[in-house]
Amino acid sequence: MTVETSDFSLDAFEDETGSIDYPREIEAVIASLADEGRAMVGQSEAGHAWKFEYGSVEVFVQLSGSTEDDTLAVWSPILSLPTKDDMGLMKKLMAMNWQGTFESCFALDGDKVIVMSSRSVADLNPSEISRAITVVATIADDNDEALIEEYQS
Repeated sequence: MTVETSDFSLDAFEDETGSIDYPREIEAVIASLADEGRAMVGQSEAGHAWKFEYGSVEVFVQLSGSTEDDTLAVWSPILSLPTKDDMGLMKKLMAMNWQGTFESCFALDGDKVIVMSSRSVADLNPSEISRAITVVATIADDNDEALIEEYQS
């Protein structure tokens, strides 16, 4: 599997203080990946959130803020539990985490198997934003259908 990322660092969006405008960077990455360039966007006291479709999966991006204590999280649900073989699925996901998820990983969110990546905003640069979103979207889309076919009850 090859993950291609776009490097947005050359034309980084900066605010009036010279700081990176994280929401604009995220929106630029999503626009390049989202099917038909469309995404749902929301903003609240908890930060910014985006949802877009990439291939056969939905991808969620959440930015809790822009301070060093805030977080960029990207995730994509790919399969619901229970399955025909939960133990076999868990073994497979653990092996896949070791060999082919780059900076992301398979995880559980309630009864959903997800691909996720999360990191603090401290020293976050535009190419890391692009890579996190692209890696999660690509790994989820590359694996969801095969995992559903093999394990879904």
